[in-house]
Order: sequence, then structure tokens, then C-alpha cells
Amino acid sequence: MATRDRSAIATDDPHGLKGPRAADAIEPLEGPTINSATIESLIIARHGDPFGVLGPHLVDGTTVVRALLPSAVAVEVIATDREDGSLGTLTRIHHDGLFEGAIATPSPTVSGAPAYRLRITWPAEGGGTTVQEVDDPYAFGPLLGALDLHLIAEGRHHKLGESLGGRTATLQTVPGARFAVWAPNAQRVSVIGDFNGWDGRRHAMRRRVEAGVWELFIPALEAGARYQYEIVGAHGGLLPLKADPVALSAELPPGTASRVADSIAFTWTDDGWMGDRAARHAPDAPLSIYEVHAGSWIRNMDVDAEHGGHSFDWNALSERLIPYAKSMGFTHLEFLPVMEHPFGGSWGYQPLGLFAPTARFGTPADFARFVDRCHAAGLGVILDWVPAHFPSDAHGLAQFDGSALYEHADPREGFHQDWNTLIFNFGRNEVRGFLIASALEWLERYHVDGLRVDAVASMLYRDYSRKAGEWVPNIHGGRENLEAVAFLKELNTVVAERCPSAMMIAEESTAWPGVTAPVSAGGLGFSYKWNMGWMHDTLRYIEEDPINRQWHHDDMTFGMVYAYSERFVLPISHDEVVHGKGSLIRKMPGDDWQKHANLRAYLAFMWTHPGKKLLFMGCEIGDYKEWNHDGSLDWNLLDQPRHRGLQHMLRDLNHLYAGMPALHEKDCDPTGFAWIVGDDRTNSVFAFRRMGRGDGSVAIVVANMTPVVREGYRIGVPFAGEWRERFNSDAADYGGSGTGNQGTVHARDEATHGLPASVALTLPPLGLLILELATPA
Repeated sequence: MATRDRSAIATDDPHGLKGPRAADAIEPLEGPTINSATIESLIIARHGDPFGVLGPHLVDGTTVVRALLPSAVAVEVIATDREDGSLGTLTRIHHDGLFEGAIATPSPTVSGAPAYRLRITWPAEGGGTTVQEVDDPYAFGPLLGALDLHLIAEGRHHKLGESLGGRTATLQTVPGARFAVWAPNAQRVSVIGDFNGWDGRRHAMRRRVEAGVWELFIPALEAGARYQYEIVGAHGGLLPLKADPVALSAELPPGTASRVADSIAFTWTDDGWMGDRAARHAPDAPLSIYEVHAGSWIRNMDVDAEHGGHSFDWNALSERLIPYAKSMGFTHLEFLPVMEHPFGGSWGYQPLGLFAPTARFGTPADFARFVDRCHAAGLGVILDWVPAHFPSDAHGLAQFDGSALYEHADPREGFHQDWNTLIFNFGRNEVRGFLIASALEWLERYHVDGLRVDAVASMLYRDYSRKAGEWVPNIHGGRENLEAVAFLKELNTVVAERCPSAMMIAEESTAWPGVTAPVSAGGLGFSYKWNMGWMHDTLRYIEEDPINRQWHHDDMTFGMVYAYSERFVLPISHDEVVHGKGSLIRKMPGDDWQKHANLRAYLAFMWTHPGKKLLFMGCEIGDYKEWNHDGSLDWNLLDQPRHRGLQHMLRDLNHLYAGMPALHEKDCDPTGFAWIVGDDRTNSVFAFRRMGRGDGSVAIVVANMTPVVREGYRIGVPFAGEWRERFNSDAADYGGSGTGNQGTVHARDEATHGLPASVALTLPPLGLLILELATPA
């Protein structure tokens, strides 16, 4: 075989199509221009630099094209513009489908597109052949620019969904799909799918060493095509097929493939909402959140009724859920995670597709349309988001490139014992960047109004749920996870800069200081924090038989000791109605009447207590069943007056909370609350004032947590005159006894409880009253 120059193509000729040879001067090759070791590495898919071998190359001034096309019968190279016709035929140089041949140098294209295509003859099913014409993936230059690669390596690429992942694109007038994935320790990465028979030899990717990224453009590939990555890992072994960590779309579970996403952006109609959003999320605004699991709020019983029906998709939910939540007076919907997750029983809290809405409820465009419709109806959308950990499913992030890439190598740092999940390595630039880009994906691409960050406590402490010896101290010997703290601060700083009107809400159950304090003041920078202490204390109280509540009085009052240490959301969430805890109404003591009365009084206490509100679906109708993610809420209960009355009451509470400034303007301001009666343990009575910004903006709240009617119960009020009974949880319309004060009471100038006037009230059994000044004396 003649000696040939096998050096790389000159940088000014990336496609190797500017050689001096004329179109009519093709000399057949005397034999393969690459050695047997290179051929073998291509055939067994172990070559780490396929672009260095496949595609067009100059060899002794001749343009040589190589293509690896297993099963192909023949390959011809044709001019893109067809004017020059055939440029040459490739010869099979290995029986497993490696082809090579010299071609006439085609005329360059004006667009810069590759000037040739491959005409491939394939065997057809049932005999015969079929012909395919396609551009050569290995004729295209690099995809990602130097700035993209630099930002990825620094963990500061905030638009990863535009650079990594698999999405449609047009390169040099050629339509197709571009792919890029971070796998720095892999020896080879290939894109596989239906389009290449899931054969990892066909579309091996180009390695961009400077950032550990692999990339490839595949011509003619369309949106919706299924794909995965086949990876030869850090130690040379073939890994389980991997879904794309930055896929914008995925196939329906239990399938594990990603899907090529369309790069066309959704057309939004919510400019007005987005412009007004900051005021809706401010500490002085009413915030009432309806927490929903999209798959079990309501189900289509016309499909698979025997197994609990079938989930509605986003389009159907928009016709049902949006008007319901709006009519109920909620300001926001909060969804359990809708990011793609392999196991439905995790409710989304073990996600693997942190950039992709789950296919269970439709396409990404369907989800965007749902958010847009929420905004049109005046409803915000919050998503639960999980940056703390991820499942160890083989097709996911675990050992992604054959090394501990997203997770820690040491299980004392990288494994959650409670959930059998892996912990993100927050000390790695690329991992922090991946998570921050995921958060921005939902806030920017999908116009989501806030993220509730799950399991923050587990991120903050290295010894979270671990015994001595099971955790690794930080560099100072302490238990704080300094890398996670830095990540949360960076996350909230970036979100505040890019999406200043969006909310970041922490599910944090410890006394970590400054969760909602600004990062500049040493805090974590969240907008709000779930008040888990208030939730546990008050539920413990309300579950007690009323005769015992005098011994647990402090459970209802202690929350005010720290109510303004953070900006709080009061949560009655999904976690309180699963795993044997029973539904909210079943926690209530007594017979059916008392259960409903207790629940009405408890929810009324919550809605009048300082702090924003969150209620899990079904609690507003008194669903007796413990929540089941595979079932539906029992909407038939609304045929019963007490359940219908409970729903009616919650609707009125929401509208009252939004309509009375005293109940929301100073939710996060200590001047907005004062006890009137906080120590009447014997009667289990609580009374307090809520104040708004205006001088006359005041509401008086009085709760009687026993089933005994209390006549003539005198409390102090700030003004003499007529006070209107704006709300009574014991109203007959709500399923109560109708005991109350006939709508109005008169306060006289008789100082009580340190206030200049007082009023004698009839306190309903297991009831709560809200009074508002009607006419001053």
C-alpha cells in the first residue's frame, strides 16, 4: 500500500473539500488509508475521536470520505446541488460496514453546508433494497462555541437547555437535531435511537475536551424522535443506556428514552400577568396556595375504571382545575414535581429529567399552555423542585460516565439512607450549574411563578438522619454542608437577578437562621419558608379530644414566639395525609359533626394566623380517604351537606383573606398581630387582633376550641361601636349549628384586656369568629 499522509485536515478546511483535484480526476484508492487498529476500534465502537477518522479528510491531496454504516449494501457520494452528479463510490473496507473512497472535490456551497450527501443502499425487509439519501453527520464542524464551553465548565451557563440536550436545529441550511452531553470521563459517547437501530457504532460523538462535553449533529432527525446515550465509561466498560440529563422532553414511563425537542418557542399571552407578578408575591399580598398532584386530583373514570381511572392531561386539567381553583379563591396552584421521573409512586420527588415536563400529562407545549391559561385566569403556578437528591436508576444520572459525576463517590456524603437516593455534589461547578439552569428552565421557559425547593434541611446538614461515624465533617470539622449552603445562596442570587418577581420557597424544618434573609445579609435568600413547626404543633393540638386541649394550649400559641423570624408559609401539605397518617378530617376527634366542626375551626384559625397559606387538595372537601396517588379525590362527598359546607367555608375564607387587608398585609410584620386572650387554657379560647396598614384596618379573631357554647364571653376591642360578624365557622351554611351573634355586636367603652373598649360575645361550639368594625361609637 502506498504511503499516505494521515494528518488532520487544516483548520481552514474543516470539511476537506478544497483539495486541488478536478472533478474528473478521481483515482481509486489502492487500499484502506487507515490502519487495522483504527479500523478495529471503529468497528467495536471504542474509538475516542470518530471525527478524526470518519467524514471527509485530505489524504495526499485527495478528498477521502469514510462512513461507518453497519448493514449497508452500498454507499455513493453525491453532490448536494446534484449538478455534479455522483462524486464517487465508497468501498467496503470491513465486512461490518466501514466504507471508504476517494471522491471528486465538489463545488463549495454558498451557505457553507457540506457539499456532498451519502446515497445509502440498505437491505429491505422481505428482500430487495431501499435507498436513503442523507447528509453526513461527520461533515459538520463543532457545534458549541468557546463561550458555551467556558460557561459550562465554570457552572455559569444559565441556558443549558439551549446548548446541551437534544433538540431540532438547522445547520448551514440542513435540518436535523443537535445533541450535546456532559460526560468528561467517558471514553466514547454515541447517540442511539430508532433512527439508527439503537446501534452505538453509527453516531459516535465529537469530544470537546476543554469542557468534557460530547456533541453531534444528526441531519434529517425530527422532533419527537426517541434517543439515548450509549457510553463507554471511564474504565472501558459499556454502561447501561442513559437518558439525556438535559432532555427537554421524554417518552412516557416506564419507557426511559429521551425525545428530540422542537426548538420553536411557545407563544405566550401573559405579559400583563408577568408585569404585575411582583406585587402578587410581595410579603403584604394575600397568598393562598392549593397544592395539587396532577395525576390524582380528578381522574377519567371512562378509562380503566377498574384500576382507578386514567389521569387527565394538561389540556383537560385546564378545563377543570383552573376554574375550580379560581372559584375557590386560591391565588396559586402548587404542583408536586412535574419533572420527568421513572416511578410514579415517588410522586415526582425522585426526578431524573430536571428539564423535561413529565410525558404523563402531555407535551412540553401542553404544559406551557396550561401555565399560560392559569395566568389568564389570574392564577399563579408554583412547582415543587428537587435539587437535593436523585434516584439511582441505571438509565439516570448515577455513575453517568462510569464515575461519580453528579454524586459524591463516598456514600457517607453521597447516599441518602432515608430515601435510597444519591446526593448531588454541590462542590462541583458543573453540578451547581446544572441545577441552577434547571431552576431557570422552569422559571424562564415555562413562566412558572415560583419553585418550592424540597428537602432543604437534608441539604444543609452533613449529618442529616445519620448516626455518628456515618457522615463526613466539613473542612472546619462541623456538621454544616458548606457547599450546599453556597449553592443555595448562588441559586437564589441568580434567580433574584434573572427572575426578580419569582418566588423561591424553602421546605426547611430546622431552626437554621436566615433562610429568608437576603444573601447580602448572610441569609440563604429564599422568598418564603414553610413553617413546619407551626404545622406540627397545631395538628398535635387539634387531634386532642377537646377535654384535654387545656393541657396543650401552648401548641396553638407557641408559633407566635417565632412567627416573624422568617417570612412563613403555613403548610398543610400532602405529607400530612399519607403513609398511615390518615386524611385531615380523620385526624379530628369526635363524631362526624364534631370532626367537621373541628376541621372548620382549625382551617379558620390557619387562615387568620400570620403567614401565607397552603392546603393540599381534598382537605377542602373533607375527603375521608388517605390520599392515594393512583386514585382520585372523592368528589361524590359534595353530595353531602357537611362536606359541601366545608368547601363553601374554605371558599369564603379565601375571599375574606384576600378582601380584608388586616388578614394579609402584615403577615410578615410583627405590628400586624396582638394577643387579646392567649392564656384562657380552661376554656380553650383564643382571641387576637390582626392589623393592616390603615388606621382602621383591624380584624378581631375569637376561637372556641371546645364543643361548649360560651355566652357573654367578654373580650377587649380597640374601638367602641358596632362590630360586624364577618365570619362564623359554625354557620348553618357551612354545616354548623348556626350559633353566633346574629351578624352584629355592640362594643361599649369598658376597658378590658388592656384595650379601651369591650364586647360580650356568644362563642359557637368548636367555632371561630371574625369581627370587623362597622360603625365607630
